Amino acid sequence: MTGTEPAAQEIDTTRPHPARVYDWFLGGKDNYPVDEELGRRIAAIDGGGAPRAALANRGFMRRTTRALAQEAGIRQFLDIGTGIPTEPNLHQIAQSVAPDARVVYVDNDPIVLAHANALLRGTAEGVTEYVQADARDPRAILEQAARVLDFGRPVALSLIALLHFVADEDGAHDLVATLVDALAPGSCLVLSTMTADFEPENVQKGIAAYAAGGVTLVARSQAEVGTFFKGLELLEPGIVSVADWRPESEPDGPISLYGAVGLKR
Repeated sequence: MTGTEPAAQEIDTTRPHPARVYDWFLGGKDNYPVDEELGRRIAAIDGGGAPRAALANRGFMRRTTRALAQEAGIRQFLDIGTGIPTEPNLHQIAQSVAPDARVVYVDNDPIVLAHANALLRGTAEGVTEYVQADARDPRAILEQAARVLDFGRPVALSLIALLHFVADEDGAHDLVATLVDALAPGSCLVLSTMTADFEPENVQKGIAAYAAGGVTLVARSQAEVGTFFKGLELLEPGIVSVADWRPESEPDGPISLYGAVGLKR
């Protein structure tokens, strides 16, 4: 990893945090009782669907990263809203295919920052960098990422399980458009986000449980997810449940997350 040490920030352990709840879903240790409490409540609502969705989402990240490195020859990756590092990380997948791949992670959560230097270590040939920035400030992200990435060449932009925390009225579409506009032809947008299309009742209960913990979630339809890919060419199989995007095994029940990859021509 390169770059300067991130500034220390206080970690609020009195309220659940999405990154730490997600870490609990994945069986991680970097969470607190308040996060586990919310995680257990949500898992009880849908019979363990949320932890399955978290694992399926990680699988989607691994498959898309590998496909873009192997098939599209992309050697630059910008992952925004990376969350608490969980192996295998995106840079490990990309650099296992191309050791010279350059990866920039972006997050502004203090607990993510606390683990970044220890866990986000890449190959000697490539670069793995961490940028402290808010996902809602795409111009600042692009400015900092440009110190590592060449935006004149293709970049894989990953917005994995991020946009369901950003409502349309809070600028979700402007955020994505600003980032995609900065990408060169041959770049790709990788996106996964929550939907209520498959399990509407359970998803709405989950949204209510998050809201009770002070976290706002947005569930989008397939058509609504498609609006983020305006002007891009969707790669096969299009916008599908993350478990159904070029699966390596049979999906274990419905997963309430859409995933897709769009190519910029």
